[in-house]
Amino acid sequence: MTIQLRRATGHDLDALFRLEQSAFTGDRFSRRQLWHLLNRAHADTWVLERDAEALTPVRLLGYGTLLFRHGSTRARLYSFCVHPEFRGSGLGRQLLEALEGETRGRGCTRLGLEVRADNRAALALYRRMGFRLERWLPEYYQDGCAAWQMVKALEPAAPVAQG
Repeated sequence: MTIQLRRATGHDLDALFRLEQSAFTGDRFSRRQLWHLLNRAHADTWVLERDAEALTPVRLLGYGTLLFRHGSTRARLYSFCVHPEFRGSGLGRQLLEALEGETRGRGCTRLGLEVRADNRAALALYRRMGFRLERWLPEYYQDGCAAWQMVKALEPAAPVAQG
């Protein structure tokens, strides 16, 4: 299986919407919200996609959306999703590493996120990746579930050597 990491485009809207529906039971983005993130927001969405020759119909394996604010060195991981069939395969780590690289490349020194307090797998991944708990957010999600706000300090991007 060949996996490609690439920046999302407007052509990914339908696949992103299907992934959102299959991966989350609540607090899902609507098609309109996803369209806005792809076309209007100060956001950057990256997708993990597998080759068209794959034997199953799932091609979009995951995505992550970063939000940036002008003049700020802190970015926000606004949405992060791996297809339920591929969780635990290492794809989440691969995607998160790529998103961190994009964030560093934009000069950000911190990456923040919010995660459901009951999402043990995501909490474990973020902790392994160096995120630390920053703040408890009671009743953060639509169903009343609390969240943890987490943050990671990022090393500056390595300068490109001039030859």
